[in-house]
Amino acid sequence: MYVLSIDRLGRNYEEIQAQWRLLTKEVGIDICVIDMPLLDTRNGKDLMGTFIADLVLQILFFVAQNERENIRKRQAQGIAAAKAKGVHLGRPVKKAPDGFPELIKLWEKKEVSLKDILVQCNMSEATFYRRIREYRILSGKGN
Repeated sequence: MYVLSIDRLGRNYEEIQAQWRLLTKEVGIDICVIDMPLLDTRNGKDLMGTFIADLVLQILFFVAQNERENIRKRQAQGIAAAKAKGVHLGRPVKKAPDGFPELIKLWEKKEVSLKDILVQCNMSEATFYRRIREYRILSGKGN
């Protein structure tokens, strides 16, 4: 079996290792990793060849898993630093337009259709209902 890169066998250390063992030991096929010539089970079927392939595999697994964990830590640190600075993360907030309370009253009295309100406010139905809830909470009008 030819594989371009070892990470094609799984998403993490455990998956790749389990897949490698399954294919080479249980199924009994040879694996040739194209971008890592040391990981070629076709050559060196003796004890030394198997040992070298397993050793290289273990080192690669360790390095890859370690790098993934470092990336996650750095990402979490970056997010925490951005939040500490007050940076908004995620989608931009769609604010209600000026005169939104009056539009709500017209809509509640059925003088304006929901479709017309959505066009006027330039927002989706879900955002419209979310802004109504927020308005009612802030204005103390309950539901």
